[in-house]
Amino acid sequence: MTTKTYFTPGPAQLYPTAQAHLQQALELQIPSISHRSRQFQAIYQQCFEALKALLHIPADFAVLFTGSATEIWERIILNCSERGSFHLVNGAFSEKFYEVAAQLKHNPIKQEAALGEGFDPAEVIEVLRLCDTAEIVGLTHNETSAGVSMPEAHLHQIAAACPEKLTFVDMVSSAPYPRLDYGLIDSAYFSVQKGFGLPAGLGVWIVGPRCLAKAQQIAQSGKPMGALTLMDLWKNFEKFQTPATPNVLAIYLLGKVAEDMLRQGIDHIRQDIEQKAKALYDYLGSSSIMQPFVRNEAVRSQTVVVADLDIAQSKIMERLQRKGFVVGTGYKEYKEKHLRIANFPATTWADIENLIKEFKKVE
Repeated sequence: MTTKTYFTPGPAQLYPTAQAHLQQALELQIPSISHRSRQFQAIYQQCFEALKALLHIPADFAVLFTGSATEIWERIILNCSERGSFHLVNGAFSEKFYEVAAQLKHNPIKQEAALGEGFDPAEVIEVLRLCDTAEIVGLTHNETSAGVSMPEAHLHQIAAACPEKLTFVDMVSSAPYPRLDYGLIDSAYFSVQKGFGLPAGLGVWIVGPRCLAKAQQIAQSGKPMGALTLMDLWKNFEKFQTPATPNVLAIYLLGKVAEDMLRQGIDHIRQDIEQKAKALYDYLGSSSIMQPFVRNEAVRSQTVVVADLDIAQSKIMERLQRKGFVVGTGYKEYKEKHLRIANFPATTWADIENLIKEFKKVE
C-alpha cells in the first residue's frame, strides 16, 4: 500500500512524532486511566505547561479541553454573552460561529466581507463602537474555507480599540502559527487535527480571567449557561482535572507534540511555514492551470493555501492520487473549483517541492 501524504486542511498529515507517541501511550495504557487519577493530572499539567510555553500564554489564563472547536462556540455564547455578540464573517466557518449565536438567540450582529477578502480594521472599529449590545467579538485569524487570514496586527488593533468587549480568536486552522498578544486577546481556540497533526476529537480553549469574571456575572443573573459552565471547567482546571471524562489519549498526545515543537522552536516553525507558503504562492502566481484565490497578498493564509482552478479538478486529482498526494477540495459551492492545500508543521519542504513538481507535470 502506498503511503499517502496529506495536504488536507483537517484532518491533516500526522505530526512526524505522533506515531511514536501513540505507541508509547498504548504501552503505558493511557486510554484506560481515570481522569480523576494523579497520573491524569500530571498529563494535563504537562500539556498545559508545554502549550503555555509554546504559545506564550500568560500565567493567569486557563487551557481547557472540549470535544471540538465547534463546541467552544456554544460555550463562548452561553458563558460570556448576555446581550449580544459581534462577528466578522468572510467564509463558512466564521459564518457558522455567527449562526450558533443566532440559534441560541443571543442577538448576534455580523459584518461581512466577500469570500476570500479581508477587513479594514478601522472600518470594523467604527462599526463595532456603535454595537452597544455586543459584549463579545468573534474574530477569525484563519478562515479555513477560503484561505484568507487576518493579520495579527489587525486582530490586536480591533481588540485594543474596544477594551470593554471580550475578544475571541478562532485559530483552528492556523495554531501554533499566530503570534497572539494575550494582553489584548481574551481567548483563543483551536482543534488538534490541523496544525498540531493529531487525530480529531479534542478542542483546546485558551481563556483569560476577564472571560471567567463575565461568566460569574452571568451566573448570578440566573441565565441558562449549559450543562458544563466555564466556572466548572476552570475550577477543575485549577486541579488539572476536567468536569466530565475527557479524551485522555488526545491530551497526552498534544502535550508530547507541543514539547516536540518547543524543542524545534516556535520561531523556526513559523519561518518554515512562511517559506513553504511562499513557494506555493510563487508557483500559483506563475501557473497556467491555477492561481491564488485570495488576490490580496497581505491577507493570504500561510497555513491553508487556496488555489482557483483554470482546468478540470479531476485532471489534477487523478495524477496526485497516483503519486499518493491528497489535497483538499474546495468548500461547498467551490468544491470542484478550488484546491485547498494545508501547509501545517507536519508537511516538509520536500513534500511541498514534490507537490509543486506534480502540479507542473499536469501543465
